[in-house]
Amino acid sequence: MSDVPPVGVGAGVDSATPSQGPAGGPGAETSTGIEGRSPWVLAWQRLRHDRVAMISLVVICLIGLVAIIAPLFASVTGHPPNQQYRGPGALSPEGLPAHPSSAFWLGTDDLGRDILVRIAYGSRISLLVGVVATGMTVAIGVVVGLAAGYLGGIVDTVLARLVDVVLSVPFLLVAVALVSITGASLTITILVIGFFSWASVARIVRGQVLSLREREFVEAARSLGASDRRIMFVDVLPNVLAPVIVYATLLIPVVIVVQATLSFLGLGLPPPTADWGGMISESVQYYTVAWWFVFFPGAALLITTLAFNLFGDGVRDAFDPRTDRLIGQK
Repeated sequence: MSDVPPVGVGAGVDSATPSQGPAGGPGAETSTGIEGRSPWVLAWQRLRHDRVAMISLVVICLIGLVAIIAPLFASVTGHPPNQQYRGPGALSPEGLPAHPSSAFWLGTDDLGRDILVRIAYGSRISLLVGVVATGMTVAIGVVVGLAAGYLGGIVDTVLARLVDVVLSVPFLLVAVALVSITGASLTITILVIGFFSWASVARIVRGQVLSLREREFVEAARSLGASDRRIMFVDVLPNVLAPVIVYATLLIPVVIVVQATLSFLGLGLPPPTADWGGMISESVQYYTVAWWFVFFPGAALLITTLAFNLFGDGVRDAFDPRTDRLIGQK
């Protein structure tokens, strides 16, 4: 018995093998499990165990489902989104919006239109503007930030001043001017929001790239003859995606609120298009006699933005390596 060396002290691999736990056991998880995972896997592990973020994601998926099946709501209720009804139950005898009933589940608006159907169709507008404008914002901001941070010199100076100019432009005044010239439309709304939002993304990306461009893996790529474009988009970009993703998830609810605000001010989509900001604007003069007219569109906007904000907070915490959350076992 004295001739057998203790495990870990001069013992060979074969002699140590019987003493190890099974693969994936507690020992393996403690010693090599975390080191063997990429930052993306670790972020998913943290996010997956964040109950608030997961519940918010489910709510977001449900809102997206409502947007997709909005025509089904119109088919089931028999009420197209822009159809005006004048009969009993659609409007009160005084011509006011009708309260919720079996015919109109969430009541009607001042023109006798079904609020439920219009909320469902309004979710399409809000999600479309939120996702597309955010995608446009991120795309422009990432390209400008990469170029400014990596190329430096005169390119960085010019682009940095351009970012300062964009951030100093009063957004609402430009929106009013553009709408007065071109007319309200979905395209103008997306372009205005996207164009005046990319500067913040560019600043974030530029700061990250400045801290990465002299790292060893970038120098190695240069020594191998890689082009600047390849280094920026293949070597540097993956290392700055985490803060960009976090910013994008938190930007979507902001964009949705901005679009609703523009519609509320009469600068959004032209009537009779159903969108939440326009519905809230139409309900202002009826809130004392028809609470459902303002409550349900407002609740839809609140729930959507709150879900995106909570999910964005979860994504931010998941990508934070200093988070104190415990990673659950597989």
